[in-house]
Amino acid sequence: MRLNGLAIRHFRNLGSQDLELPSEGVALIGDNAQGKSNFLEAIYYLETFRSFRGARDEQLVAFHEGVFRVAGTLQERDTGRSMKVAAAFEKKGKRKKVSVDGAEPDRMGDVLGRLAAVIFSPADVELVSGGPRERRRFLDIVLSLSEPGYLTALQDYRKILVRRNASLKDGQPSSVVVAWDSGLVGSGARVMRARRDWIEQRCGAFRDYYQEVSGGIGAQMRYRPSVTLADAACKEDIALAFRDILAASGERERRMGTTVVGPHRDDLLLRLEDDAEGLDLRAYGSGGQRRTAALALRLVEARTIRETRERAPLILLDDVFAELDGGRRERVLALMEKEEMGQVVLTSPKESDVKIRKDSLPRWRIEAGRITA
Repeated sequence: MRLNGLAIRHFRNLGSQDLELPSEGVALIGDNAQGKSNFLEAIYYLETFRSFRGARDEQLVAFHEGVFRVAGTLQERDTGRSMKVAAAFEKKGKRKKVSVDGAEPDRMGDVLGRLAAVIFSPADVELVSGGPRERRRFLDIVLSLSEPGYLTALQDYRKILVRRNASLKDGQPSSVVVAWDSGLVGSGARVMRARRDWIEQRCGAFRDYYQEVSGGIGAQMRYRPSVTLADAACKEDIALAFRDILAASGERERRMGTTVVGPHRDDLLLRLEDDAEGLDLRAYGSGGQRRTAALALRLVEARTIRETRERAPLILLDDVFAELDGGRRERVLALMEKEEMGQVVLTSPKESDVKIRKDSLPRWRIEAGRITA
């Protein structure tokens, strides 16, 4: 599957444009603040139907406009069958509309991940440098797009958590609070098991990618749930452990007015393999080490797409090599040439920085949001 065409209407500063993308991808060249990242954001919006930069939908609508719309035409490489994925947002009514071949899905989750895209951005360093919320968001996106049932379990958990927290905040009796526990435990156990299994299955790939990019030692990726889990615990065992710790946390919860344990308190630990314990990359890693770990996470995400969806991922690179030193840059380029990737769409301020795909990507230019081939 490749992205054949892209129609943009009033998304950020991109105006109204209809673009045909080359089968191998494209390099978009332009000065800073011209709209290069906006272009990648428009493409990736069709993967998750939200901004990879964390912007609200109303912030994506161009100034003095009321609606944005992005539509992508996808084509299967083997059969030639095409599909059109579209998304629009109306600022006034805060209404979002998503469709596939003109039909609106019953649930948004049914149409997530049609592009099979992975976005690499300099802001990815926050996956390592930022707080646990950033890493939970990474896990939730990867698993929502690759693990059947995960998104439903996550949505159920969040809805119940909001209601349980409201009961705690209002000081309602314990009998009212614990009435939410069964649903919270059931959905939370599914979320925790999926996170644990994915991390355990992919930790070796993360280590290898980190080592290959760094040219030195490897790094570890480990799950740190707020609920203590036995090795190889099944979903039922996880649910039992979650229920027990909820019961033991009752006094603390009433004092703080919120649920203090559960998947919403999980973290993904990233450590260097420099000693028995490992050096926490968030606290002690250098800028280069943190960027390397972030790249390794995205490469693991791309591998997950290849293995779970059996498709070469669409790779979106947002000036990602600019902050890497020369050695890391060359090793990342070599690694990406070796990996099975689909189309590559990258941005860069300078044409001389475009070296991926043996310098064969067609060049497009962008100025003030206007793209020219």
